[in-house]
Amino acid sequence: MTSSQSVSTLAPADGARPPSLSRWLQHNQHKLVLPGLFLVALLIFAFSAPGFFSLDNQLNVSRQSVYLMLVALAQLIVLVGGGIDLSVGTIVALSSISASLTMSGLYQNGEGSAEWAIAMGTGAALLVGAVVGLLNGIGTAVLRIPSFMMTLGMSSVVFGVALYLSGGVPIYGLPQEFGQAFGYGYFLGIPSPVLVVLLAIAAVYVLLEWTRYGRHLYAIGGNPRAATLSGVRTERATIMAFVLSGVLSALSGVLLTARLGTGEASIGTTFPLESIAACVIAGAALTGGVGRTLAVVAGTFLIVMVQNGMNLMQIGAYAQTMVVGALLIFAMAFSKK
Repeated sequence: MTSSQSVSTLAPADGARPPSLSRWLQHNQHKLVLPGLFLVALLIFAFSAPGFFSLDNQLNVSRQSVYLMLVALAQLIVLVGGGIDLSVGTIVALSSISASLTMSGLYQNGEGSAEWAIAMGTGAALLVGAVVGLLNGIGTAVLRIPSFMMTLGMSSVVFGVALYLSGGVPIYGLPQEFGQAFGYGYFLGIPSPVLVVLLAIAAVYVLLEWTRYGRHLYAIGGNPRAATLSGVRTERATIMAFVLSGVLSALSGVLLTARLGTGEASIGTTFPLESIAACVIAGAALTGGVGRTLAVVAGTFLIVMVQNGMNLMQIGAYAQTMVVGALLIFAMAFSKK
């Protein structure tokens, strides 16, 4: 082979061009959404939000992110399996009411110690979350109701139950130990709510990344028919995803109740939008089969950080809701692969 032939062999084919920056950005823009939003937010708040980078404020952001973080993890599990859960906010509310009614009833009537009342109230809340998740899963997997409609209808039902049980007023009379332990307490130098969410993150990460169930869930979200033909029990896996979503949402409701010191039916109203936004910003696909736990953790932290920065800038709650919606639209527009 002559030298000219060697050169021609190594040269690119006619019309072929090395990949340009614009082409690379076109194929990898979904990877830049989350870090790009982080950078823009940090630059804005560095100049506009006094005290944003202080240690106390960052610790406050970490505390504030706990409740949405649990709900975002719940949403991720369902999204990976190809569904969506719009009832997470009302599950938070009903779990708060259930825990409060159980705790206050046992504690005020002197039926056992404060620790017993807390344990029973927490168990009641988690059971409520599991039951609502089970109903969502059966409606979606067995009755073949689209998850959007099933969870939307269930959210209305659950919210009505929460209002009926509470009478539309906050529930007081909770043991002081409840707030001291799970609202403002520390364990091994770590705030109790932060420790709980760290354990939840680890559990969801292992579940999705290292277990057969996690692999099955990604397969169902990617191609449910192919997963069924491969022997995956899609109905069982889908039901379990909604049950886990309900339990994690209920756990968020318990911790939020401990923080507030009361049970309220009005909490969690913004969680459906915010949890979906956290997942989509982190690269999770609404069509299923795509999404990573640690990325959703970062997406959740971004949303809470933006809300915190706007609070420091004295921007109202209505405007903050608009910003979260805009972030969701932006992420949907630029996260396509």
